[in-house]
Amino acid sequence: MDSQDIKRMAEAIVSSLGLTSSPVGVRLLSKTDATPELAEELHQHRYCQALMKARRGQSVLLDATGISCPAAASAFGFKPLPEQLANGKGLVGFGIVSDEAVARRMFEGMTRIEPGRVSRLHLFPLEKAEYVPDVVIVEAGIEQLMWLALAYLHATGGERVAGSTAVLQATCVDSTVIPYVENRLNYGYGCYGCRDATDMGPEEAVLGFPACFLPKMVEHLKFLANKAIPNSRKKGAFESLKGAAHSGCSSGDCSKA
Repeated sequence: MDSQDIKRMAEAIVSSLGLTSSPVGVRLLSKTDATPELAEELHQHRYCQALMKARRGQSVLLDATGISCPAAASAFGFKPLPEQLANGKGLVGFGIVSDEAVARRMFEGMTRIEPGRVSRLHLFPLEKAEYVPDVVIVEAGIEQLMWLALAYLHATGGERVAGSTAVLQATCVDSTVIPYVENRLNYGYGCYGCRDATDMGPEEAVLGFPACFLPKMVEHLKFLANKAIPNSRKKGAFESLKGAAHSGCSSGDCSKA
């Protein structure tokens, strides 16, 4: 699988699902990895904001000095978690939880990358890939993500798809770190932070998966796009139900509606 393969598969994802923004490739770079060409180095950006820029067409780099979200910085092993977050007071202050113990448990249960393993994050629109990513992330409508999860389920032989979320760190932990560390797809509903800081719509959510699953997922997405996706979107069974209800009322027997 090379960058040209990635580009073709990205285009297939967009066309099969009708996405209005790009799937995003994420590379978790070590100190020895070369700096990617033509990538904009971001400063004072949250990870979710870097993801937003990538899904809108930009290739960007984020490191320990450029990342502005302390929770994400901790998740990628850049910096320790600040005490105000670790002790639970921060989430209470934001109005996210009312109990400091709950907030502490939310952070204690987070999957993190060990310090020093990753030095920079490279995010780019998948259709413009010049590198093979470690993780692919898609922010889209719930129904579109459903088909991606189904494609992943098919690629893994039918095993049920597990999801893990604390409704916190939805893009950095739920959609990047967990897929990277646990080598599996994971999904979340978004979180306070990414919905406050980006253009993620109320009808959108996010999922991520290791790029090694791309070929089989795209193969099944194309299969779904031939029949299941268009037929489901036509809502034939729902239209039949509405037609039956209307017919019952028209004949004077609204008890059947």
